[in-house]
Amino acid sequence: MRHTLSETWLSLRRNVSMTVSVVVTMWVSLSLFGISLLMMQQVNLMKGYWYDKIEITVYLCSTLSGGSTTAGTCEAGQETTDAQRQLIQQQLTANPDVASVIYESKEQAYAEFQQTYKNSPILGTLGVDQMQDSFRVKLVDPQNYQGVVSQAQTMQGVQSVQDLRQVLDPLFSVLNGLRWGTMILAVLLLFAAALQIGNTIRLTAFTRRREIGIMRLVGASNSYITLPFLLESLVAGILGVLAAAATLAVALKFLIIDRAQVSIKSLAWIGWHEFFVAILVLGVVGVILAVVPTLIATRRYLRV
Repeated sequence: MRHTLSETWLSLRRNVSMTVSVVVTMWVSLSLFGISLLMMQQVNLMKGYWYDKIEITVYLCSTLSGGSTTAGTCEAGQETTDAQRQLIQQQLTANPDVASVIYESKEQAYAEFQQTYKNSPILGTLGVDQMQDSFRVKLVDPQNYQGVVSQAQTMQGVQSVQDLRQVLDPLFSVLNGLRWGTMILAVLLLFAAALQIGNTIRLTAFTRRREIGIMRLVGASNSYITLPFLLESLVAGILGVLAAAATLAVALKFLIIDRAQVSIKSLAWIGWHEFFVAILVLGVVGVILAVVPTLIATRRYLRV
């Protein structure tokens, strides 16, 4: 074992520049890979947080200060009647996909509008007559929303149906695109790191081919010959993983915990649990990235 460690140390000293380049390549590629893993967990957290809060809003017919509308199932110049309103509520409540139905009058909608835009210049531009009464529908499973939307759109007295998923899905599509773009770039860099590790080990083995041949002739096993090369690549891999872990820790601490969580408290944010999950994956990927190219690169030199 002492001889193996000695050979590993000598090889690292002789190939300092190449080892540093391997470490830097692995650092960058594993950091991007870790960022994509954290982004994936962040998107999933946001989806779970917002989708659980999704409500379907069923807007009822309104003349809107003397105007008229024929949108939805509304009749021109007619508001939703009390009978239609009661029937809508009964049908929505009877739907097994609906958890609760809450009616919001024009006055309640206007009060919420005043609270939301209390510091905005548009506060005085609208009055109670410009508001619409509506039903806020909470779903049992936010994923099963299409049936409720389709049902509400066909009811008499309904002007429109708004689903928050229409707003959130484009946002999550962009986030997913960024996540997969980062993942693809990280995979390409990981592939480049694997090639660089393989080339480094191949050059090292080539310079020691006579020594390896002598060791094979005197009966040295393949594992005994390969072990120094494996340790050399493992050292580079571990250093790359540690550097990537430090990079992700700094980014999580200063960008997410100290800033994002403080500035936007209404969202669910990743934390140290998600960080350690990502680091565990990075560790496994880093070891595989170090071992597999080394075994492939040294295989041809184990035959005399």
